Amino acid sequence: MSTLVIPTSEAKPVRASAVKIGRVLSALAILFLTFDTAIKFTGSAPVVDSLTQLGWPVSAAVGIAILELVCLVLYVVPRTSALGVVLLTGYLGGAVATHARIGNPLFSHVLFPVYIAALLWSGLYLRDARIRALVHRDAQ
Repeated sequence: MSTLVIPTSEAKPVRASAVKIGRVLSALAILFLTFDTAIKFTGSAPVVDSLTQLGWPVSAAVGIAILELVCLVLYVVPRTSALGVVLLTGYLGGAVATHARIGNPLFSHVLFPVYIAALLWSGLYLRDARIRALVHRDAQ
C-alpha cells in the first residue's frame, strides 16, 4: 500500500499573522462545535425540540454527539486534522441536507453548516502546510 507524502517545502509559505488568523478561525469553529456537542449530551428541552423539528428521534442525540465529538477530536489533533476536517465536512453536509429537507430558511439554517465548514477549512489551510501543499500541488 502506498502512502502520499507531501514535503512541506512544496507548501506555499504564509506569514506568521496568517497562521494566527488560521488558529482563530479554527478556534471559532471548534468552540461552536464543542458547544453543539455538549448540549446534545444534556437532553435539554431545546435539544429535544430541535431534533423533533428536524425529524430525528430524540434517542439519536447521544449517538450524533459522539460522532461529532470523534470528528472534532480528530480535527483538533494536528496529526489527524486533515482526516478530521474531511469527516466534519461530511457531518456538516448531513446537517445541510436535514435542514434543506424540511424547508428551513436558506441563509440562516441550511447554509449555516457550510459557514462552519468554511471556518474549519480556512483555519486549517492557513495553519497547516500539508493542506496548502495539496491545494497548490493540484493547482499546478
